[in-house]
Amino acid sequence: MTSQSLKETASIAGQIAALPDLPWNQLRTRWIALFGEPPGINNRRYVVRRLAHRIQEDAYRLSHPGLIDDNSRRISQLLETGRVSRRPVRAAPLLGTVLTRVHNGHIHRVVVLAGGLFEYQGQQFSSLSKVAREITGTRWSGPAFFGLRNQASKKGVGNDL
Repeated sequence: MTSQSLKETASIAGQIAALPDLPWNQLRTRWIALFGEPPGINNRRYVVRRLAHRIQEDAYRLSHPGLIDDNSRRISQLLETGRVSRRPVRAAPLLGTVLTRVHNGHIHRVVVLAGGLFEYQGQQFSSLSKVAREITGTRWSGPAFFGLRNQASKKGVGNDL
């Protein structure tokens, strides 16, 4: 984390930490600044919690504009059509790539085909997870089984407490 992002995080945390101690008129003013109208309720705990949520939401919106835009597009699509397309999956390995994994003393090779298909022992599979299940007999995340996941994104890595 950069020193600038640490300052921003501290500033956001500081704003949120200060909310419970603010007088009602300042909470109301802050609400109007963030929501454009006075709160429709006089419940202090609710207003503090909702302001804290909105402050974090606005900070996240600034730091992750692509995700917010993508979510807005998907919400619009849902409202218009009643359906949402699936999020794009991480890019698959290049066409023709051979993925190799040693499991139970055997070498298993999978070839990446066009159209998101995979070939294993002469059969085509629609996902790496299905190939991993064929090999192991149990459910597996295909990208994890074949080592395509970033090590830092695996659960528990680096958490040796």
